[in-house]
Amino acid sequence: MADHHNGSAKPPASAAGAYTINLENFSKRLKGFYTHWSEHKSDLWGSTDAIAIATPPTSEDLRYLKSSALNIWLLGYEFPETIMVFMNKQIHFLCSQKKANLLGTIKKSAQEAVGADLVIHVKAKNIDGASLMEEVIHAVHVQSKSESPIVGYISKEAPEGKLLESWAEKLGSSTLQLTDVTNGFSELFSVKDVTELTCIRKAAYLTSSVMKSFVVPKLERVIDEEKKVSHSSLMDDTEKAILEPSRVKVKLKAENVDICYPPIFQSGGQFDLRPSASSNDEDLYYDSTSVIICAIGSRYNSYCSNVARTFLINATAIQSKAYEVLLKAHDAAIGALKPGNTVGAAYQAALAVLQKEAPELIPYLTKSAGTGIGLEFRESGLSLNSKNDRLLKVGMVFNVSLGFQNLQAQTNNPKTEKFSLLLADTVIVSEKPAEVLTAGCSKAVKDVAYSFNEEEEEPPRVRPDLNGSGVLPSKATLRSDNQEMSKEELRRQHQAELARQKNEETARRLAGGGSAAAEGRGPLRTSSELIAYKNVSDIPFSKELVIQVDQKNEAILLPIYGSMVPFHVSTVKSVTSHQDNRTCTIRIIFNVPGTPFSPHDANTLKFQGAVYLKEITFRSKDPRHSSEVVQQIKTLRRHVTSRESERAERATLVTQEKLQLSGNRMKPIKLPDLWIRPPFGGRGRKLTGTLEAHVNGFRYSTSRPDERVDIMFANIKHAFFQPAEREMITLLHLHLHNHIMVGNKKTKDVQFYVEVMDVVQTLGGGRRSALDPDEIEEEQRERDRKNRINMEFQNFVNKVQDHWAQPQFKTLDLEFDMPLRELGFYGVPHKASAFIVPTSSCLVELIETPFLVVTLSEIEIVNLERVGFGQKNFDMAIVFKDFKRDVLRIDSIPSSSLDGIKEWLDTTDLKYYESRLNLNWRPILKTITEDPEKFIEDGGWEFLNMDASDSDSENTEESDQGYEPSDVEPESASDEEANESESLVESDDDEEESEEDSEEEKGKTWEELEREASNADREKGDESDSEEEKRRRKVKAFGKSRIPDRRDSKGVPAAKRPKFK
Repeated sequence: MADHHNGSAKPPASAAGAYTINLENFSKRLKGFYTHWSEHKSDLWGSTDAIAIATPPTSEDLRYLKSSALNIWLLGYEFPETIMVFMNKQIHFLCSQKKANLLGTIKKSAQEAVGADLVIHVKAKNIDGASLMEEVIHAVHVQSKSESPIVGYISKEAPEGKLLESWAEKLGSSTLQLTDVTNGFSELFSVKDVTELTCIRKAAYLTSSVMKSFVVPKLERVIDEEKKVSHSSLMDDTEKAILEPSRVKVKLKAENVDICYPPIFQSGGQFDLRPSASSNDEDLYYDSTSVIICAIGSRYNSYCSNVARTFLINATAIQSKAYEVLLKAHDAAIGALKPGNTVGAAYQAALAVLQKEAPELIPYLTKSAGTGIGLEFRESGLSLNSKNDRLLKVGMVFNVSLGFQNLQAQTNNPKTEKFSLLLADTVIVSEKPAEVLTAGCSKAVKDVAYSFNEEEEEPPRVRPDLNGSGVLPSKATLRSDNQEMSKEELRRQHQAELARQKNEETARRLAGGGSAAAEGRGPLRTSSELIAYKNVSDIPFSKELVIQVDQKNEAILLPIYGSMVPFHVSTVKSVTSHQDNRTCTIRIIFNVPGTPFSPHDANTLKFQGAVYLKEITFRSKDPRHSSEVVQQIKTLRRHVTSRESERAERATLVTQEKLQLSGNRMKPIKLPDLWIRPPFGGRGRKLTGTLEAHVNGFRYSTSRPDERVDIMFANIKHAFFQPAEREMITLLHLHLHNHIMVGNKKTKDVQFYVEVMDVVQTLGGGRRSALDPDEIEEEQRERDRKNRINMEFQNFVNKVQDHWAQPQFKTLDLEFDMPLRELGFYGVPHKASAFIVPTSSCLVELIETPFLVVTLSEIEIVNLERVGFGQKNFDMAIVFKDFKRDVLRIDSIPSSSLDGIKEWLDTTDLKYYESRLNLNWRPILKTITEDPEKFIEDGGWEFLNMDASDSDSENTEESDQGYEPSDVEPESASDEEANESESLVESDDDEEESEEDSEEEKGKTWEELEREASNADREKGDESDSEEEKRRRKVKAFGKSRIPDRRDSKGVPAAKRPKFK
């Protein structure tokens, strides 16, 4: 952390037109400078009449200078070899012609801000500028009206270069009185404005991202693979990561970024906590009881940030205690940074922690708790030591750095017998508790303490959090000979604790009134509402007794016994026509109340003796008219059914607040050219639309006025951003609390997406060479398009998240979640296989429709079914806390994903069980809700514990009543009831087809069904499945979802063999 200079603000070396000075910033800061000079002229500025600042030439060495800081703070750039003299009524600059051209743009602003005239003295290359310097000194005499004016300068900056040496000689030989004004500039720079704080925040974000996403994973990899890497090579690699922010997925321009100092890596007993420390060429030492210190700092637009972390390898009790005390002291120092406190209060707070927790460590504590930070890495006058009595103000920024130097570890290894600890963070003083900008890089014990004992027993491990970026490798076990066994054992212990907690939680919930009510359907129209004509006179007159369709009144008129009898089209169940020779037959079937699909309503129950027409048939010799009538009836019926369905759906919608459109104070955040799912209805060509974020919600609209959707922020339950990686689309997905209408569809999921790749078909046929230039260029274009679209979506998401950070949205807890692809697995949540991915709060599948969004906090337990040796895949049953919700099944998950899924479930504190068979969940949940007390008395969910149930199955058959797996015949239920509650492995389509077939076809023989089952197996390529799988599919083909008893060598016991007629 050696002294360096502000090199990222490059001097205007090229044409002045390439650089522009921010006149608004210049005016504001110049006015602030003059105001501060006037108010503190005697105490901080030495009663000076003028202030002369000379900036030295550029240097290859990194260093921090007050003169350079003033250049950048006031003008936005560093002006090397430039002399600035500030007086009440004049400001003099002595510089080259190119710099003078740029400085000429601020003349008017200087006059308006402080009433000072800007005088520029241009120094030619072939002169030393002595005469120009005399002009400046003469101006000082004239302005001050004194024979010996007091001139302020920065005494610690020795003159460099001919120009500054000549200037120093002129000042020394003149009658001017020189006084140091370093304290004045220190106080002036100490409180940062909004622009400066933004730069520091960006620098701190880059610093913490490099530490978290580059340094920590690299150290873990080096240690885990036992590589030999020197401190200096780690320093070089880390410096490259800082200078290329895209390597750590930070979207900052590389030209605006620089290092504060060469990154520091120390280990092996040689530690230096001074700011001037450096990384040596020794190899990183990571044996047992070793300590590794890492410190990195980066700058954005010349504003600095810093972070330092200490990593412990198989720490001893002394090391662990010392780190915990240092952590508490560091947090106490940060907590003491409050407006009104003295600067020294931070160090006193840290000292108080040591006096209470470990007074023996006080001699080893660093002499300060850090320094102010900004344009300079160490701002003079703002050192966090016990003697500093300057007051803290809102907007000050500190590098809070605290450590222990050369503690004794009491080991026999010379490389570990002494160790040091260091923690540092960049902190902003605010009205609220201090804002720690580098908090994204954790310093908690569980995240910095590593253990990989190979001979001793492994200590208990701390489970990592699922934090936005996936399941991190365990910090407690990097390598171990028995790692797999211990990992499974630790997972089993944690699951046992979760089982206890889950049973207690379920008992409390059931005792408090059971699960929440399921969502109901919209109200259906009763038969009394189906009125085609109010009076007989309203029926249209017809000369001919033929079937007619009245589109206006939604009725069909049927000739019955010489009269036209009207029927509302909603009473028609189906209409068919059949042509035979010269005769055409029309068959109309009506909905009759009391049948399975047409239940009684309040009106039909009043007139239970009423007679209903079930079916009517007409014959006609005019086939053209017959087909037209049938088509008209079907079209009208479809239209009315669609309208009534939409009306019923809308009746259940929750009233939403009104969208507040953005005004002058806030421009809407827009993302154009998006498709929407579900799409709008209609037969016209589909159009892309624009998604806009307004004050309290989103609005999506196309060029058509009727295609518009408003989504309120308060109605958003989960928001997801999934960039295209292996998919064809980049998407934003919103999962809502309450349904909304998109077109004529009622939905809780709305998705906006863009296709990142164009579908291209090669007309020439054949395969193209991988070295074909056209092919390579096309692939590059696709990559560029994908990256551009992903970036546009990311920018939109970032802006919306900034908007959601406002206080009025904090209760909504809104944040765009990103799926963690590395934790994903394939499965069948509906009818087709899909790639299902966890996020930090959900389990989602957002590519194929229907979408899958499962909130993890709503899950009661997860049961992994068909788990056993020899199985190629297994199923997952998700039981929700609302027992009235159907159990969600995800079928056919590859067995290779089992261990990863169990690790993920354990990490997210979800209790899971394993079973060898599929369970029939409807009667299980029904039994639980009917008698919750018995469920709790019988051990709660422990009946699912496969290990326990195997050992107790012989003696506890009675206790399992009501928890029947789907492979056991229910003794007291009919076949029809059993079929209704079968395993969800069978799809709804299969059930519908079986119902239709049962009406028109006769049952097939055993041989036919067996032949069909084997053919289906061959088509699916599952010949290699186990015998048990083949039996499952065969029985499923018979229309049953029960597995034969395994105890019979033939597969099906004689007593339970299916019978077919």
